[in-house]
Amino acid sequence: MQLQLLDWIIVVIILVICFAPAVFLGRRAGKNTSEFFVSGRAVPWWLAGLSMVATTFSSDTPNLVTDIVRRNGVAGNWVWWAFVLTGVSTVFFYARLWRRSGVMTDLEFYEIRYSGTPAKAVRGFRAVYLGLLFNCMIMATVNLAACKIAAVLFGLERWQTLLAVGVLNVVFAAHSGLWGVLVIDMIQFFVKMTAVTAAAYFAVTAPQVGGLHALIDKLSTTPGPGGLNYLSILPDFSNNWDLAVAIFIMPIAVQWWAVWYPGAEPGGGSYIAQRMLASRSERDSLGAVLFFNVAHYVLRPWPWILVGLASIIVYPELSDIQRAFPNLDPRLIGHDIAYPAMLKFLPVGFIGLMVGGLVAANSSTILTHLNWGASYLVHDFYRRFLKTDADERHYVRAGRLATILLFICSSGVVYLLDTAKDAFDIILQVGAGTGLLYLVRWFWWRVNAWCEIVAMISSFLMSVLLLVLARNGVAFSTHVALVATIIVTTICWVATAYLAPQTDRAVLHAFYRKVRPFGPGWAVIRRETGLVRDAVAAGDNIPMALLGWVAGCTAIWSSLFAVGNYLYGRWGYAIGLTAVFAVSGLVLIRIVSRLWTGAEGEGIEGGEGIEGAREGASRVHGSRTLH
Repeated sequence: MQLQLLDWIIVVIILVICFAPAVFLGRRAGKNTSEFFVSGRAVPWWLAGLSMVATTFSSDTPNLVTDIVRRNGVAGNWVWWAFVLTGVSTVFFYARLWRRSGVMTDLEFYEIRYSGTPAKAVRGFRAVYLGLLFNCMIMATVNLAACKIAAVLFGLERWQTLLAVGVLNVVFAAHSGLWGVLVIDMIQFFVKMTAVTAAAYFAVTAPQVGGLHALIDKLSTTPGPGGLNYLSILPDFSNNWDLAVAIFIMPIAVQWWAVWYPGAEPGGGSYIAQRMLASRSERDSLGAVLFFNVAHYVLRPWPWILVGLASIIVYPELSDIQRAFPNLDPRLIGHDIAYPAMLKFLPVGFIGLMVGGLVAANSSTILTHLNWGASYLVHDFYRRFLKTDADERHYVRAGRLATILLFICSSGVVYLLDTAKDAFDIILQVGAGTGLLYLVRWFWWRVNAWCEIVAMISSFLMSVLLLVLARNGVAFSTHVALVATIIVTTICWVATAYLAPQTDRAVLHAFYRKVRPFGPGWAVIRRETGLVRDAVAAGDNIPMALLGWVAGCTAIWSSLFAVGNYLYGRWGYAIGLTAVFAVSGLVLIRIVSRLWTGAEGEGIEGGEGIEGAREGASRVHGSRTLH
C-alpha cells in the first residue's frame, strides 16, 4: 500500500495540529510535579473526559474489536461492554471520593487509607508492579498493533515502527507533562473518530461487500463456526452455551467487579483516577467520568465493528490475508490484523487521514501511559523511598528520565506478544480477584493494607498455578480459571480483614474526616470521630447513587444497541431501544443535576478545604446522629 503526496501532506498537517500546542506547555509542566503529573488540579470536566476517551482509543483498539468480531461475532464485545457497570459505578460512588482525597496518584491513597509498614510496602510495590511491569505490558499491546499496521501499510519491521513512534511519543511526553497529553488527546479524539468513520464507510462499500444492506444479508445467511451468528448483539444461549458463558454471563455477572483492567478499574484507578485527581472540582471529576463512559461505549464501537464484519466477507480465513499481503511477516498474522488489511480500500487522501489518525491513536494512549507510569515510579517510589529531600525540578527531571526508561522496556515486551486478544486475556487473568477489594476498601473500615498484599499475592499465585497445570495437560476454560482465581483471592483477603492487624485508628479517623465515605461500613469510625451530617448530600445518598447507576447503564446500553439496530435496518428494535434510552436518559440527567448541585454546594477543594466549614455543623449528638 503506497501513500501519495496528498496522503503525506494530510499526515503532516494532522501531526502538526495535534502536537504543536504541546510544545508551548513544556515550561508550565516543568514547574513542579503537580503540574507535570496532575496539571495543577485545574482541568475542566470536558477536557478530562475527552482525554479519558482518547487514551482508551488506541491503535490496538480497532484491531482488538476486529479480532473479537471475527472470532465470536458482535456479541463477543460483551467482554468489554460489561465494563459499563464498572465505569458508571465510578461516576456515582467513587469520582467525588477520589477528588476529595487530594492525592497526586491513586497509589498515594494507600498511605492516607492504611497505616504502618504494610501501607508503605503496598505503595512501593504497586508503583513498580503497575508503573513498570504492568504498564509496559499495556504499552506493548498498543505498539504491537502499531507494528502490525505499519507492516501492512509500509512493510516496516517491528524495530523500525518502534523507533518512529518512540521518538515522537517520548519527546512529547517528557517535554509537556500531563498538560501536553490532555491537549494532544483532545485534538486526536476528533481526528481519530473522523478517520475510523471513513474507514467503516469505505470498508462497507468495498466491491466485495457491496454496501451496508448487502453486508447484513450476506452475514445473515452465512453462519460462522458452530453456527455462530456474527450479527447478533446477544450470544446464542440455546445452541452455544459455552460461548455464551464466556462472552456474556461471566463478564456481566463476575468480570466487571472482580477484575482489575486499566481504564475500567473497579472503583476507578490508574489514568482514570489521574484525570479525576487533576480535575478542578468534585463536579468536574464526576462530569469527566460520565462523559467518558458515554463516549467510550456509545460513540466509538460501531465503526470498528462494521470494519470487522466487512473483513469476514473479504478475508474469510487468515490465509486470505496472507495471500493478499505476501510480504507480511507470518508471525504477525492473526485475526486482529484484518483491520489494517481492510484499509486498502481507502482512497487517496483518506489513507493519509487514517495514517494520521492511527498515529494519533497510538500517541494518545502511549503518552498517557508514559506520564502515568512515570508518576508512579517517581512520586510513589523514587521520591517516597529513595530521595525524599530534592527540589521539584529534580523530580520533574526524574519523571522525564522515567518516561524514556518506560518506552525502552515496553518496546522489548512487544517481541513477546502475538495478538491483541492474547494480551487482553493475560491482563484480565493477572488482575482477577482483586476488583472487589478495590470497590469495598472505600466503604468498609476493616479493609487494611494486608488485604491488598494478600489479594495481589493470591491472585498472582493462582495465575501461576493455572499456567503450570495447563502446561502439564490439566487445562481449564478461561471462565473456570477466572472464577477459581476470584474465589480463592476473595476468601484470602476477606479473612485477612479480620485476622491481620487493623489500620491505626488515628489514620482511619483522618481518612474519614478528609474523604467522608458514606454507608454503614464506616458507622464505627463515624461514631468515634463524632462527625455526622444533618443533611445527606445527593451524591452521598446510596439509594440515589444506585438509581443513577442503573439509569446510566441502561442509557448507555440502550443507545449503543439502538445504533446497531438502525444500522441493521431493524427499525422496530431500534425505535424501542431509543424510547428506553430517552426515559433512562431523562432520569440520568435529573440525578446528575442533583449531584452537580451538591458538588457546587460543597466547594471545589475537597478534603480539608471543606471540612472546616462543615465540622461545626457536623458535631451533633443524640437523635440527630447519622449512623
